[in-house]
Amino acid sequence: MSSLKSKHILLIETSTSLCSVALAEGSCAADASVVAYRQSDTPRAHASMTAVFIKEVLDSRSLKATDLDAVALSSGPGSYTGLRVGSSTAKGICFGAGVPLIAVPTLDILVEQAIVDGVLPEGCRTIIPMIDARRMEVYCAQFCTDADGRFTRKGEVAPLVVESGCFADTLAAGPVLFIGDGAAKCSDVIAAPGASFIQCCPRADAMARKAFEALDTKHFEDTAYFEPFYLKEFVATVSKKSLF
Repeated sequence: MSSLKSKHILLIETSTSLCSVALAEGSCAADASVVAYRQSDTPRAHASMTAVFIKEVLDSRSLKATDLDAVALSSGPGSYTGLRVGSSTAKGICFGAGVPLIAVPTLDILVEQAIVDGVLPEGCRTIIPMIDARRMEVYCAQFCTDADGRFTRKGEVAPLVVESGCFADTLAAGPVLFIGDGAAKCSDVIAAPGASFIQCCPRADAMARKAFEALDTKHFEDTAYFEPFYLKEFVATVSKKSLF
């Protein structure tokens, strides 16, 4: 019996200060694996490094964009500029190569990252991924284990000003993992027994399983009309200093 044909998905993550790109291969979600990965060490290098990383991961497997089965991107919430760079880059490849576009929510990526990295505290059944916003505000949601033991989102993704007493009821029910680039600034405010904090940016390699699940079920975006989930509108500010 011949083996199933290997598929290739390009993974792009640009929602926070660090950007990353990965290439995943496999016949389906169950056997997908990341075979190439690049990540910036310089904050906010999305515009200069994303295209370079894409070429490098494709070259590492002697592939062209037309060899891809899909392009997946982190769809937000997150940095307006970062999400725009990721979206325009992914859409350009999809249009040029004639391949479908997959969107993976950024908070889902952080949950996958916690699982893949094996950092869940013992007995933890709740993960709260946090994307940094202004001051003490974060974009977050609760993910709890379902009957099959998989973490699924409970409620809507929303902006939250973190104050003393936040998540008190959730923490009273058992251990909670807070993960993301907004976790560290909230640790003193939320500090409570059972609370664990991991400060990190979402990574492209953690998108692999979700991206392959979307490919397996043909859950694609309309490439022409796709827009990232900014959660808040971009607000341009005007300098108070006179230029003349």
